Amino acid sequence: MNKTTTPPLGTCTLVGAGPGDPELLTLKAVKAIQAATVLLVDDLVNPEVLAWARPDARIVHVGKRGGCKSTPQAFIEKLMVMAVRDGEHVVRLKGGDPFIFGRGGEEVEHLRAAGIPCSVVNGITSALAAASSLGVPLTHREHARGVVFLTGHAKPGAEETDWEQAGASARALKLTLVIYMGVREADRLQAGLLKGLPSATPVAIVQDASRATQTYCTGRLDRLTALIEAKKIASPAIIVVGDVVHGVAQLAAQEQECRTAS
Repeated sequence: MNKTTTPPLGTCTLVGAGPGDPELLTLKAVKAIQAATVLLVDDLVNPEVLAWARPDARIVHVGKRGGCKSTPQAFIEKLMVMAVRDGEHVVRLKGGDPFIFGRGGEEVEHLRAAGIPCSVVNGITSALAAASSLGVPLTHREHARGVVFLTGHAKPGAEETDWEQAGASARALKLTLVIYMGVREADRLQAGLLKGLPSATPVAIVQDASRATQTYCTGRLDRLTALIEAKKIASPAIIVVGDVVHGVAQLAAQEQECRTAS
């Protein structure tokens, strides 16, 4: 009588691939990618990162880019569970960090509910890469006592962010606001934040942070939408709001004056 054997349970690791520059990948992330037999890859992951994958690894691209058609989250979670139960070593490769607007929390909860342990390898989030690329700190003893990460893209049906309150809190507590996925909602963000922050509050908008295609613009909060339209900034982009941007905004203004004078 033949006995059907169940393959031993595989493993699952959520790995942050960083903001785009493949050199910002951590050593731990490289080791996880090298050990994977299946990689479920988000759209924002730089393809160069996949050079670390083993030749026989199965690579499945599962989308996930703001404003574009994406693979349903439930389907991705189902793929993860099925692959682990088939004995595969699964890496869920995500842009930035899995636990900062990467739905990593949802995926860990789903795996735990299915009885599957999961580990997480952090990645450099795009907020840090965007600010650092401009020489801007997100915190500063004189200008910002803290930083708040916010998303401009709420879950369908969820309550929208109170941008007036966010701006008021940032002003009262001297906070830097960093907004992910906010370009498409720039009008609403600007209108709400201006109820809590001065119109001259410095802002920076960075697209494709850390990549060769990176572009940015700086200016005042009351010109946020106009800046995005003038520079044709699109997703993925980070919006930084606060006095920490003041230095780079001043430099940009001086450069513009020099170009105008010449």
